[in-house]
Amino acid sequence: MTQRTWFITGVSSGLGRLMTEQLLARGDRVAGTTRIPGALDDLKVAHGDRLWLAQLDVTDSPAARATVNRAFAELGRIDVVVNNATNLVGSIQVARAAIPHLRAQGGGRIIQISTMGGPATFPGGSLYHMSKWGIEGYMDAIRHELAPFGIEVTIVEPGSTGTNFGRNLVVADALAAYADTPVGQIQAFFGSGTYQSPGDGQKVAGAIIATACQPNPPLRLALGSDAFNAMHRALSERLAELEGQSYLAASTDAQ
Repeated sequence: MTQRTWFITGVSSGLGRLMTEQLLARGDRVAGTTRIPGALDDLKVAHGDRLWLAQLDVTDSPAARATVNRAFAELGRIDVVVNNATNLVGSIQVARAAIPHLRAQGGGRIIQISTMGGPATFPGGSLYHMSKWGIEGYMDAIRHELAPFGIEVTIVEPGSTGTNFGRNLVVADALAAYADTPVGQIQAFFGSGTYQSPGDGQKVAGAIIATACQPNPPLRLALGSDAFNAMHRALSERLAELEGQSYLAASTDAQ
């Protein structure tokens, strides 16, 4: 197997950490960024120079661009850039910093970690969905721009996965007015402490890696039966609504 080099943001935990572990175990190189100094000391000791680390808060746009530039300068070719930390602006800046290097080397891949909450929405998640829909729109558009240079884009849309993702979420105080609405029901459900994520983080990380190594990867990669079902329902409803407007849409054309 040919050794590949990956640039991954947010490697201290969650999918970023799991992907890094799997990639190093199979012999690849990883350039990883984290906000937490020392978070990957164990992996650095075990894998040495095959793990390149930088401390980065991707919300700092100049720092994000400088870190991406330094990674390419020190490592040479980077085959896959994985945006795993912080929508919206952070992911855009990492991609914009990487694209000139990918273009110059004759190709590569950008993987954007999104969620089933990109194509689908759930009550109470408006700001979360805003960032996901925003980054998906950006990535969907630039894939057309990047294709002539051999740069491919994949948007990963996992369902609920057991990676401790929610531990840093900031949740607004519940309002009594919403208690008997879908928002209140969802808050009560997740606040009960009984919810178990159906997704397996190791399997999700492995599926992302496998897709990145395949020719002609999908633009959108649904991972988890909950993701498939939620996305299928949302897209089917949207298509049915659109098809019901075909006559109205055509009636506004200039004659």
